[in-house]
Amino acid sequence: MEKFEELISSEVPVLVDYYATWCGPCKMMHPVLEDLKARLGDKVKIVKLDVDVPANRQSVYTYQIQSVPTLMLFRKGQMLWRQSGVVRLNELQGIVEKYINN
Repeated sequence: MEKFEELISSEVPVLVDYYATWCGPCKMMHPVLEDLKARLGDKVKIVKLDVDVPANRQSVYTYQIQSVPTLMLFRKGQMLWRQSGVVRLNELQGIVEKYINN
């Protein structure tokens, strides 16, 4: 958990994708996140956390992840945005860019 807290304390926005391998909508988000990374490059860090992996359970509990996919955007240790479900690429890019430029 300390490593996660250190990661989300970054100056660069960190988009965390809580997902499960068995989740259909999570699979739909995979190419969206790849395209977002291709568009924004080093302006954003994207981290994927499988909710079924024991090492991720503390984070799942701490942030009360109850459905997947759940996306959370952090910067300097602060949660800036959170949404569960599929998010379209252009919408997600707009949200992330808003925090890149602030």
